[in-house]
Amino acid sequence: MNIIKSIVVAAAVVLGMAMGASAADKVKVGFIYVGPIGDHGWTYRHDIGRQQIEEAYGDKVETFYAESVQYGPDSERVIRQMAKDGADIIFATSFGYMEPMLKVAKDFPNVKFEHATGYKRADNMSTYGLRLYQARHVQGVIAGLMTKTNKICYVGAYPIPEVIREINTYYMGAKSVNPKVDIDIIWVNTWYDPSKEADAANVMMAEGCDMMAQHTDSPAPLQAAQQKGKLGFGQASDQIKFAPKAQLTATIDNWGPYYIKKVGQVIDGNWKVEDYFGHMNEDAVQMAPFTNMPADVQARAQAIKDAISKGEYFAFTGPIKDNTGKLQLADGVVADDAHLNSMMYYVEGIDATVPK
Repeated sequence: MNIIKSIVVAAAVVLGMAMGASAADKVKVGFIYVGPIGDHGWTYRHDIGRQQIEEAYGDKVETFYAESVQYGPDSERVIRQMAKDGADIIFATSFGYMEPMLKVAKDFPNVKFEHATGYKRADNMSTYGLRLYQARHVQGVIAGLMTKTNKICYVGAYPIPEVIREINTYYMGAKSVNPKVDIDIIWVNTWYDPSKEADAANVMMAEGCDMMAQHTDSPAPLQAAQQKGKLGFGQASDQIKFAPKAQLTATIDNWGPYYIKKVGQVIDGNWKVEDYFGHMNEDAVQMAPFTNMPADVQARAQAIKDAISKGEYFAFTGPIKDNTGKLQLADGVVADDAHLNSMMYYVEGIDATVPK
């Protein structure tokens, strides 16, 4: 009897050790979000990517996140705590987390760090982003063809290269089909504040804008457009359920494949530093169906989308001057990623000044 009891106890100990080892072997994946996961835009799409990691790897991973994390000391504290708590890889999903993540990465050389939309890397810190300007150019073409007032508008969060280049390509797309078009821009200095976003949209519509675009994280500007009988575009996610009569299309950020790849590298022990910039041709940048537009506009939009996806057309090809008249790209020169990721000028024709 004692022999049997000993065997049972030993088996229980071994089982407990195995279970403990299994839990310890899980790859821990942390996410830092700039907004709430229910913003129905930027953060929502990143969290979809997190969920896709769980679907892909099941019991091999454990994911966790912190939402609505402010830039500065708060973000450094959260990133550092995740590293202390045993995270194997941490994704920081907004530009303003760059310096805090870089600082923490130096203190935790065995943790893998990934920063979205930034440009600084380290031995254990990658950068990643999506070429969302590709979809924005298509939106610009649509806006240029659909506007009745020749006045399009843009709600911007912060004046950083990611946002500046999308304003430029949106305007360039509109101008390519409608030389009379002008653009208004209002900066709200926040990624997520539906009230501020809607207020900015309403101000520009009161001044004659009838095509609404935004680089903020809620559907509020699009909803404001619908309330005023205007049209616009969803941001980061298909937002048509919030404005079914106003949305013409939307940029859809597809982060999941990158997240699955990088976590897979950690699992396999072959993670490496890289600078990823996802393209429309690999389905990293998607677009919602074209709606609320005539067939001829839809055809033009589809044609330019196809050309961009196939690499046959690139908006940032010289000659391109900024709005002070300075030549930024010579004739035939194609902007490289370094140029795109440091773009802090408005293109010729935009009657505004980039805030300092």
